[in-house]
Amino acid sequence: MEAMEVDENAPQLYVRTPEDVKAIVKHAKLDERQLTQVTQALYYPSANIVADNLRLLELDSHMLHHIREGQTLHFKGGLNEKIVLCTDERTYDVKGAEISNSLLLVPDLKFGAATSTSPLKSPRTGNANASLERSLNDSTEDDLEVPRTLEQRSVLAVFHEYFECREIKPRFRKLGELLQLTRYSGPENEYCIERKVLFSYQQLLDTVQCSRAQFEEGLRNFRALEFDGHIRVLEYEYEYRIISLMLGLISENSWALDEVERGETISALKGIAPEPVVTGLFDIYTIPSERCPGQFSYQESLVARIVAQNILQPGLRFRNEEFMRSWQEAMPEGMSCEMQYLRGLGICDSEGAQPCIRSLAEERLPTNLNDRMRDLFKTKRKWTLEEMEPYIECFTTPTLSVSTLLAKNARSLTEAGVRYYVSKH
Repeated sequence: MEAMEVDENAPQLYVRTPEDVKAIVKHAKLDERQLTQVTQALYYPSANIVADNLRLLELDSHMLHHIREGQTLHFKGGLNEKIVLCTDERTYDVKGAEISNSLLLVPDLKFGAATSTSPLKSPRTGNANASLERSLNDSTEDDLEVPRTLEQRSVLAVFHEYFECREIKPRFRKLGELLQLTRYSGPENEYCIERKVLFSYQQLLDTVQCSRAQFEEGLRNFRALEFDGHIRVLEYEYEYRIISLMLGLISENSWALDEVERGETISALKGIAPEPVVTGLFDIYTIPSERCPGQFSYQESLVARIVAQNILQPGLRFRNEEFMRSWQEAMPEGMSCEMQYLRGLGICDSEGAQPCIRSLAEERLPTNLNDRMRDLFKTKRKWTLEEMEPYIECFTTPTLSVSTLLAKNARSLTEAGVRYYVSKH
């Protein structure tokens, strides 16, 4: 083995000595007897130490608990997307923030309690030796020797900024856009689908900016199902046709609304629709029956929404009584339709001579808040808080409510004791 050559002209790192420490303490006019016995000297990193891959990240209690439990945090973001950080349950917006002072990262740095070797100052002794320590500190002997240990600590990195995280709503828009590329409308139309834009569960989870739990919620909201290893949504007309056939079995078999048979439903639609489609829709639209174990009941809200969507075609207006009558007639016997089921799907417009109901799907509105507010006020001049909420709640955060957003982006007025919001301009 060849010996390494040492450059005698290279600058040598200066190492502090205990005498240096004593001199600094004296210049600072500190009483060394009141200091712990361990001194840590910090040395800045040399040029050959690379720490560019280190960043400071601010954690809240949820993220800290997540890490301590051995879980993983995931950064998500495409080329043209703002980055987010996800745990298994929450999503955070990530932004860089400057630090007024420099923060030093020092591995193995000891804190105060760990730098005392004296039983008088040890945290383990509590206040047992308090009187003895006071006697030592009150001593007037200037030449009292205090034993001191000098330890070297290397600064790994110096930080002038950090990443701060703010909890936000999950960003489902991309999930909807990707699923709309491959809408399923029956096996006879599959030749039109580009296979390269079909996505598996894991591919979508890695792409969409939300946590795993929120991702599952998003799939339910979009009524997505897994088919041949890919996550798909159904073409609306196709979905409505299959659901109508499934609902028709209730009257055909004289089932009560909470006595729906899963196996019988799937069997009855064999040859009409692929089994994964029928089972997927059944699992989305039904819940286990509370009265009859092993049997199911359809969720009235989901059934009411898809029926209303079939009636509320874009561009059409209906008088309130006319729409409610048509809606109720299309519902299975025993189910009712309520205005709350139109949330984010349609609006009641009472500004004209004849109040009417028309389509306004939240998913078709702009993703920018200002653009969305402009479109909403073009659609309707004044809104109540309850009417506006389903269209802007996706922009809220745990600290930013719908009311706060409206206060910043709209004007409020009161008519007949009812508060309305109108455009600022």
